[in-house]
Amino acid sequence: MHGSAPLRDAMDLAYLTGQRPADALRMTEQDIIDGHLIITQEKTKQPLRITITGELAKLMERIRARKATHKIVTGALLTNIHGKRLTAPALRTHLDAAKKRAAKHVPELAQEILAFWFYDLRAKAADDTSDDRGDQAASDLLGHDSVKTTQRHYLRRGKIVAPTK
Repeated sequence: MHGSAPLRDAMDLAYLTGQRPADALRMTEQDIIDGHLIITQEKTKQPLRITITGELAKLMERIRARKATHKIVTGALLTNIHGKRLTAPALRTHLDAAKKRAAKHVPELAQEILAFWFYDLRAKAADDTSDDRGDQAASDLLGHDSVKTTQRHYLRRGKIVAPTK
């Protein structure tokens, strides 16, 4: 609501793929092969094939529609307001501006809003995937070799358990 279109695209792409900000910024149209988004994570060199279905498919359509409004043609999935590849400094500027606007709009949550980091989306992706499909699926999405890495560093909510009675 308070973020620019490039920021919303970047946040949605990072969340839906569970990838680091730098990896999301590097994604291109050429990475889409046979209905998969092919990613080789920069930090770990871990290869992933993420199926383009559901919300990710809708996001890809939204990105393509927004890119089609620009005269500049780039293969990058994430573009700035002029149609050029979105850079890390520009992403930071967009995020900082959106956080300030949101904090002003919802002052009772200002402290939490201003404390938000783009990287927090990776943990949210892990938590949501774990809740829906289990810890192993979350670990696979994040590209970890071990579920323990995901559990130790990203799963923040804890297990869902039932009461005694």
